[in-house]
Amino acid sequence: MYSLPELQTTTVDLMRHGEPVGGRRYRGHLDDPLSDKGWRQMRAAVGEHHPWDAVVSSPLCRCADFGAELAQRHGLPLQIEPRFKEIGFGAWEGRSADELQAQDPLCLWRFYDDPLNNTPPGAEPLAAFRDRIVAAWDDLLAQHAGRRLLLIGHAGMMRMILRHVLEMPLGNMFRIQVSNACISRIQVDGRGSEAQARLLFHDGRL
Repeated sequence: MYSLPELQTTTVDLMRHGEPVGGRRYRGHLDDPLSDKGWRQMRAAVGEHHPWDAVVSSPLCRCADFGAELAQRHGLPLQIEPRFKEIGFGAWEGRSADELQAQDPLCLWRFYDDPLNNTPPGAEPLAAFRDRIVAAWDDLLAQHAGRRLLLIGHAGMMRMILRHVLEMPLGNMFRIQVSNACISRIQVDGRGSEAQARLLFHDGRL
C-alpha cells in the first residue's frame, strides 16, 4: 500500500507597522519612522512570541526598524524585500484626510468608491501595485516553502495579499480594515499552482 505524500505547509503572519511620527496621514513611500507609540504597539502585539523561521520586511523604516530589532533579539534571519513597499499615493503623500477634504470634499469618497478609476494625481496605479505585491508574495512562498514567516509591512500591502488569497475583486480591497500593529495569519498548503491558501485569522492575536 502506498502512502500519500505529506502536504507541505507554509505559514505567514502579516503584520502592519505601528503609528509613525506625525500620526495618521497618507504616507505611501514617505519614510517616516515609528513614533514612541508605534514602537509600543508593535512590541505589545508580538510580546515574547517568536515562532518564526525568518522575518521579512518592507524596506521603509517604520517596518524595517522593528523587524531588525525583533530579528536580532531572537537570532532570526531578516530579509528586506523592496517590492513589499506601500502603494505610492502621489500628490496625497504626507497629507491627512482632513487636508485633502478641505481642498476637495469628495476626493476620498471617489477614491474609495472606485479606486481603479480615481487614482490620486501621480499615484501608483492599483493594477501595478497588485502586480508587484503578488509577484513578491509568490516569490516569498517559493523561497520559504514549508517555513513560518513574519512579514512586516503596510495596510495596503496586507489588503492586497488578503484580497489575492480570498480572490476578491481588485476594487474592493479597501473594504478590509487594517489597524496599526494588526496581525493576520495565512496558511498555504502545497506549492506552486497546486497551493491552497487560507486566511486563519485577521487582526487577531498570536
